[in-house]
Amino acid sequence: MKKVLKIIGIIVLVLAFGLVGLYLFADNKPYIHKGYQEGIETGGDIEAKYLHSGEYQTKKTTAKAEDPIKKYTIYYPAELETENRTYPMILVVNGTGGKATKYEPEFELYASWGFITVGTQDKGTGSGQTTVATLRYMLEQNENPDSVFYHKIDLDNIGITGFSQGGAAVFNVLTKYEEASFFKAAAPLSPVSEHTAETTTDYPYDSADVKCPIMILAGTSGEFETEIVIPLSELNRQYDKITTPKVMARRVGMDHDHMMYSAGGYVTAWFRWQLMGDEEAAKAFVGETPELLSNALYQDQQIDIH
Repeated sequence: MKKVLKIIGIIVLVLAFGLVGLYLFADNKPYIHKGYQEGIETGGDIEAKYLHSGEYQTKKTTAKAEDPIKKYTIYYPAELETENRTYPMILVVNGTGGKATKYEPEFELYASWGFITVGTQDKGTGSGQTTVATLRYMLEQNENPDSVFYHKIDLDNIGITGFSQGGAAVFNVLTKYEEASFFKAAAPLSPVSEHTAETTTDYPYDSADVKCPIMILAGTSGEFETEIVIPLSELNRQYDKITTPKVMARRVGMDHDHMMYSAGGYVTAWFRWQLMGDEEAAKAFVGETPELLSNALYQDQQIDIH
């Protein structure tokens, strides 16, 4: 009998280790890999240009933090270490269960276009609290003589983007915290809608309180995307409430999860224009023929920028 119990104990232990191993594998499996852009279709020259790497060589650094942030992941232009100038910054906010280390190639893309790009390991970002903590951390680094970012952050040009729950977090950061004034532009991607956040989560928000230019992008495919996360009716309702310069569009046939990175060309172009004054990037959104309006890969486009 003791022998049988011992065997059972060994089996249980092996199974437990196996389950832990499977969890760790899934928890750390990347969403995207280097070169992921090659598999994304584009419908315009500007979208294609800014979906691929820019002219800057990039570097990465990390810093430990308390739970739930756990770790800051920061990509930046390598020349930052030697140039006497400041660089705009983008905070990237995870969706539910996500963490920065699962989609680092996206951070590297933004950094290659000249942005300091920062994310965390927080898997439940909706309230915006850890994103504000991340901003405070980077502001401290900007004043720390021992930091590589000492006086290197352009405090007048800070942007924020986030996917799904992270998109809702973008709205909360922009509307509920004093630090909202630091953000010059935003780009929530398939954000949990205002209605869904209000009725099913603990991170409700009011899009009417946004005070900076904002671009909202979502997909059209899949019941989860269209009926739960942010159906077109809710996207339109939120968009109509916003009084700042604004853009919205839905990518045709794109499901919820892939919106995290499939619209990256326009996200990069948006921040290049808003935070760096890039006139070529601006042509995606303004001028006689904004590219986004004629891009066949998108529908339900609206642009209200005066």
